[in-house]
Amino acid sequence: MKNIHQYIRETILHWIDFFYSPFKKYVPLHTFRYAACGGANTLFDICMFSLSYHFVFKQHDFHLGFVTLSAPIASLFFALCFSLPSGFYLNRYVVFQQTGLKAHNQLIRFVSVTVICIFLNYIFLKLFVEDLHIYPTPAKVLTTLLVIAFSYTAQTHIFFKAKKVD
Repeated sequence: MKNIHQYIRETILHWIDFFYSPFKKYVPLHTFRYAACGGANTLFDICMFSLSYHFVFKQHDFHLGFVTLSAPIASLFFALCFSLPSGFYLNRYVVFQQTGLKAHNQLIRFVSVTVICIFLNYIFLKLFVEDLHIYPTPAKVLTTLLVIAFSYTAQTHIFFKAKKVD
């Protein structure tokens, strides 16, 4: 299994590093790799959200018996079922591969960051739209920038921090 991870990692890094050249004066390679993987996973998440909203839930509420989820919320959770594992994989095997942590420890940390980011998205959107009366789309962009800054900082310096080698 290690060989397949190595092959996938090298292939992804080859493509990311290929596009790094124009940005090398402005952005460190690690940050560029994080942004590329995160951007690709975000695009994947949005695609999964859209596909599930239109074709799985067909824009209708999803009834679980004890609770009913609106189509957007059901689609959010559906997409998360795919983007959470792919995001973890990219972080573990591409961006933060030298942490020395076991996979289950990294997964717990990654899920923790994801839960915090979902909570921050909710809080910032409510604050910007309802309290500060910012139009929803710019509020979402601002929220995304703040959450990305938090996520990168938390994952780099706390959750996927490399172990010091003696």
